[in-house]
Order: sequence, then structure tokens, then C-alpha cells
Amino acid sequence: MNKELIVERNPKSSVAEAIRIIRTNIEFSSVDKKIKTIFITSSVPGEGKSFISSNLAVAFAGNRKKVLLIDCDLRKGRLHKIFNMDNDKGLSNLLLDNFETEFKNYIRKTEIDNLYLLPKGAIPPNPSELLNSPKTKSLLKVLSEKFDIVIMDGTPTNGLTDALILTKYADKTVIVSAANYTKTTDLDYTKKSLESVGADIAGVIVNKTPDNHSSYYGSYYE
Repeated sequence: MNKELIVERNPKSSVAEAIRIIRTNIEFSSVDKKIKTIFITSSVPGEGKSFISSNLAVAFAGNRKKVLLIDCDLRKGRLHKIFNMDNDKGLSNLLLDNFETEFKNYIRKTEIDNLYLLPKGAIPPNPSELLNSPKTKSLLKVLSEKFDIVIMDGTPTNGLTDALILTKYADKTVIVSAANYTKTTDLDYTKKSLESVGADIAGVIVNKTPDNHSSYYGSYYE
């Protein structure tokens, strides 16, 4: 089991408890509709977005939800490494296939009960165009009908349009930042950029806050 999957490896830790609080806050962040799709992004690389995405997926799975975690960072996604799986085919390949009938051949069962992974797959020459295609929207609709929760681990917003594209497909968007790392100006730019395309931002996670027990701690606020 990868050391980053703290919710699974050390469920009684302060980090695991913080992730479960985040899960609960997201679940109760909407009273008008049931939340099915969650998009995770950040401002710049290195803020711990994939760490949060993977542990949040474990937390939802531990709450008896059938969860699909999708690596939507078609450039530098690393969820397959966190879950010790190969990346010979994934989201990019599925989008070029007949996804309505073939999606089961691309989704992997993880070692964690109720948790499935769709890795990023081969790096396409045009990630933004592929994600912005009608097939992506249709695929996510199909997958959200097959799973209780779909979590999309996307790219940072800085310099890329991928996040602005993907947030339009999500019921809720969560921004990951890092203590003593994320600049206020970058976070402000991320928030305004996402709001400009109609993102429903559930909140911000402050990651990598030192505490007495671990080098990672997650907090959440609306």
C-alpha cells in the first residue's frame, strides 16, 4: 500500500480524520441536489492535489460509497503510481474508444473496497481539446450513473485551460492549496478563473500544514 494513502494506512491519524471531515463537509455543501461528481484542482504544481484526491476517494469508499477516481491530468497525472497500477491505457484511450460499451475494460479495481481507478492513459498531443470534446461530457454522465461518487483529479489552473474545462462537468469543485507554499495571488486567480466559467466551489483545502504528529494535515473551509 502506497505511503500516501494515509486514510487507509493509518485511519486513526489526525490526517485521516481531517480528510473524513472534508468528505462530510462536501456531502453537506449542497441542499438542492445530490453531489455525484467532484473536481479537485489547485493553483500550481506541488500543492498536494493528487494526495488529497486519492485520500478523499478512500474516505468516500469507506463510507460505503461505490467510488470512481479519475486521473484527468493527461499530462503529468500520477494516480496510477499512488495505487501501484500500470498506465498502459486509461482516460485518454477510453475517450477514443466506444466508451458506452468499453468503459469496463479501462476501469481498475483497487485494493480498497468500493474504490475504482481510471488512470490517465497515454499522453495525447492535444489534452485540452480532448477534454473539451462532447465525448468527455457524455462519458462523465455515463460514469456518474454507474458510481455513487466520481472524483476527478485535474490539473492546476496556472497556465492550463484543462481545469476550467473540467470544472464545468462537476457538481462541486474543491481547490487545494499548501501552507507556506501557495501564494495568495495565485489562489485568488484560481478562484476567480473558476468562478468565471460557473464553477460551484465547495471550498479550499489547506494542505501540508505541519502538526505534532505528521508532516501533512488537511483543513477545510467554505
